[in-house]
Amino acid sequence: MLIRIVRMTFKSEHVPAFLNIFRSSESQIRQMPGCLFLELWQDADQPDVYCTHSHWESKDALNAYRRSELFGQVWPATKALFAAPAQAFSVQQVASA
Repeated sequence: MLIRIVRMTFKSEHVPAFLNIFRSSESQIRQMPGCLFLELWQDADQPDVYCTHSHWESKDALNAYRRSELFGQVWPATKALFAAPAQAFSVQQVASA
């Protein structure tokens, strides 16, 4: 399993537009092949900073989503609202000893 975190900083006036984009697309993202989990976090101290937290069956599943028509619509619309470039990274859980 691959865990993907994307941290996004928005212009204050664009937060409602971002939330609208997320809410209108989250169920479709969750239905993408290989998507196991998706939630949205808001920074406790910086209200214009949000993170998406998603789980994917594999890197290939994530990349397939990133090549999808849905991503091609959602990401450019979201990116246009940024106050700073997004920070994205993928991690894997480390098994306990």
